[in-house]
Amino acid sequence: MYVLIAPCIEDPACRARGITTDEDLRCFGRARERCRRFSIEMVPLPCPETIYLGRDRPPGSYLERLATDEFAALLDRLEAEVRKIIRERGEPPLAIVGVDSSPTCGVNATYYSTEKQPGRGAFLARFPEIPAVDVKEFARYRVYLAGPLFSEAERTYNLAIHDLLESHLFDVYLPQEVGDTSHTRCREEHRAIFAQHLAALQDVDLVVAVVDGADADSGTSWEMGYAYALGKRVVALRTDFRIAGQHELVNLMLEESAEVVTKKEDLPRVLGSLLLASR
Repeated sequence: MYVLIAPCIEDPACRARGITTDEDLRCFGRARERCRRFSIEMVPLPCPETIYLGRDRPPGSYLERLATDEFAALLDRLEAEVRKIIRERGEPPLAIVGVDSSPTCGVNATYYSTEKQPGRGAFLARFPEIPAVDVKEFARYRVYLAGPLFSEAERTYNLAIHDLLESHLFDVYLPQEVGDTSHTRCREEHRAIFAQHLAALQDVDLVVAVVDGADADSGTSWEMGYAYALGKRVVALRTDFRIAGQHELVNLMLEESAEVVTKKEDLPRVLGSLLLASR
């Protein structure tokens, strides 16, 4: 199992001078962490811009610096090299992990001209059959699984969701695995569990919340609201066929703060599973 990655994810010095931010570096680091966590081999792509223009270069668009016959010939050669690597491996990569805005390795947006425009960069566009994901999206893989955990049935269901998401390369924080299971806790344990869950909510990228029941679990609702206030993406799972109102599957404050799905099997797709994208 491997991904092709833009070379600057491993070596940010490949990028044009002065464009790399601290947030970029954090995303590059998280992307590498995800690969290590799930034993995904990182196979760096060659950097056409570095080969053509050198490492210490000013920023610029494709039309400003790269729209030449010589660069097109370089892309032909590099594409052939990458396709040879894929053939020798005997299987396609899960995805190409690119870097948006790059004239060559952009995924959703690229500086073809002085104005950013949608679409892949010039090099990634050579591989339309391979799914591509921006590094910032790839780096968002840590999930907090919020849900009731008081009965054996609830805990078993939470574990099923945990295992489903982990099988799709998401790292899942499951509150019931860190001691939040007993009604005999003392106040000190309450505070410790609260602090641990709070830190996890602050650290994760995504929250998946189970909101089944006549009314959503109060702790789950609090976790959803806190995550929403932090700017986290929240996905709510509602398999219960009861509805809260004429237009709501669940309480409108929860529904408006989350994307609601009705089957757990839909979670990998909604969260952007690489395994589904590569099929």
